Amino acid sequence: MSTTYEITHTTTYEYSDPVSLSHHTLRLHPRELPRQRCLESELQILPRAGVMESHFDYFGNRMTFATVEGAHRKLVATARSRVTVKAPAWPVRSDTPKWEAVRDFTLGYKADEILEAREFVYSSPLIPKEPEFAEYAAPSFTPRRAVLDVVLDLTDRIHGDFKFDSKATNVATPLEEVLKLRRGVCQDFAQLEIACLRTMGIPARYVSGYLETDPPPGKPRLVGADASHAWVSFFCPGVGWIDVDPTNNLLPSARHITVAWGRDYSDVSPVRGVILGSGEHSMKVAVDVSPVTESEAR
Repeated sequence: MSTTYEITHTTTYEYSDPVSLSHHTLRLHPRELPRQRCLESELQILPRAGVMESHFDYFGNRMTFATVEGAHRKLVATARSRVTVKAPAWPVRSDTPKWEAVRDFTLGYKADEILEAREFVYSSPLIPKEPEFAEYAAPSFTPRRAVLDVVLDLTDRIHGDFKFDSKATNVATPLEEVLKLRRGVCQDFAQLEIACLRTMGIPARYVSGYLETDPPPGKPRLVGADASHAWVSFFCPGVGWIDVDPTNNLLPSARHITVAWGRDYSDVSPVRGVILGSGEHSMKVAVDVSPVTESEAR
């Protein structure tokens, strides 16, 4: 059973003074995966970009580089995609190896798949490996416990201990501060869980994408009310990468649409830019994730 979505992601920059030149990197193209197909994808930038080139970055994410020349006070980048997603078949907890075996296997094995996973054990620019993360993780990592059981317990604890608060943090808030505040957003919760897993020797990567959301009961669905989402993927020998969503305390389903992954948010930020000009600027993001009916999908 699969679900098809139409996704619109609009990023709007407004500048107090004219900007004469701007360079931007955009990661807004959904990935191709065994359970996910990107049927259509287009990117529009206004004012029109003089240069627009696409390639794949180190982690296999499709990245577009765009340059806008000429004075402008506003820039709008709109990505439209149509994606089909199948619900993954996650393993039974008890069928996964003990967490100690995952740690030791990752350190000792030389196969290409393990070497790829091993780079996600180390610290990264936004996710340090510090003793406080190991201390927080420790209650979940009891001896000889199945690794999926460990990770789901940790996911449940983060979901219960931390409150979603969009005003408590920003992209520059250190992860140690998030741990103290016990508040944050999906980006913070994903990076916290990754820090905990890595300090215990479990490879984990940051996943950026979208999540179909439901409106409150009795209320119409609002266009642009969805947002970018972030979750975690950890490596399990014999299974591969398994996704977990600490913000919602669940194993992702067909409602999670993967766009990019990397060591942390700095590797996968949807839009990043450098401008030539002075003054203040503001940014607004609107995301719409709409399921497509069977007749519309044809």
